[in-house]
Amino acid sequence: MNWYCVHTRPGKENHVVLHLRTVLGRDTYFPQLTRQKTIRRVRRVVSGPLFPRYLFCRMDMSAHYRAVRFAPEVIDIVRFGGEPSVVPQNIIDELMGWAGSAVDLITLQPLMQPGELVEITDGPMRGLQAIVLNQRNDSERVAVLLSMLKYGAQMIISRTQLARVS
Repeated sequence: MNWYCVHTRPGKENHVVLHLRTVLGRDTYFPQLTRQKTIRRVRRVVSGPLFPRYLFCRMDMSAHYRAVRFAPEVIDIVRFGGEPSVVPQNIIDELMGWAGSAVDLITLQPLMQPGELVEITDGPMRGLQAIVLNQRNDSERVAVLLSMLKYGAQMIISRTQLARVS
């Protein structure tokens, strides 16, 4: 039994997961992402699919292909070269490891606030401390101010390359 990626209709991932689990008895994995988002000028915590319109299903292709492929709200099973593509077990394990204690739920770090002291953890500036100047909307990039040699230099860097200094 291997893992396969199932392509669903927009917003129907939960319906497909329910059908595959209860009606067909298949193992599924539908990772979701929890993050902070501004909705109507109010900061809220929202959850949504990590991969919109996709989920993972463990099945034996010879026995379950047609039942999964033609399940309600399923578009197809992801293919490469005409053949359904197997998702390696280590990728599923890694996604499950990121989810932590919550089932299928990955939590995105809260956004860094302007004025917060951070350390650069990757890249050519690794090890330097900086101050967050501002966010670039809800994207992964932030503007930071480096303080080195009595000179402040501003740079834009990926949020994944920063760690909060306690």
